[in-house]
Amino acid sequence: MSKKKILVLNGPNLNMLGKREPILYGSTTLTDIEKQMQQEWAIIDFFQTNSEANLIEKIHTADNVDFIIINPAAWTHTSVAIRDALLSVNIPFIEVHLTNIFTRESFRHKSYLSDIALAVISGFGAYGYTAAMNAAKHYIEQPII
Repeated sequence: MSKKKILVLNGPNLNMLGKREPILYGSTTLTDIEKQMQQEWAIIDFFQTNSEANLIEKIHTADNVDFIIINPAAWTHTSVAIRDALLSVNIPFIEVHLTNIFTRESFRHKSYLSDIALAVISGFGAYGYTAAMNAAKHYIEQPII
């Protein structure tokens, strides 16, 4: 089997992990998460932005990408544009959240992506990325019908 490429997308404020509300998000930084994922999967493109336009452009130019893991952060609850971008490229994806969005404020309970995602992983902290990576590898090897 040839090497497959996974794109990991991260939305706004995730660059502040390790500093931002550590009681809620923990002390692991986004750099720590990226390093862990790079060790487990060599062909990975890891991207974080605080600009919705940049995230959409990254999705639009996802050439030769077999799978997307996305933590859209606050855009989960607001962005039809990101939803439409993901639909336009037709690449399977998993939505990841560090916290359980359903135990938080009511405005966080609605996701514009969950119904088009292959799966949603929510509430496992940084381990959610590892779980998503394992699920992505499994899906690439044995696609779910």
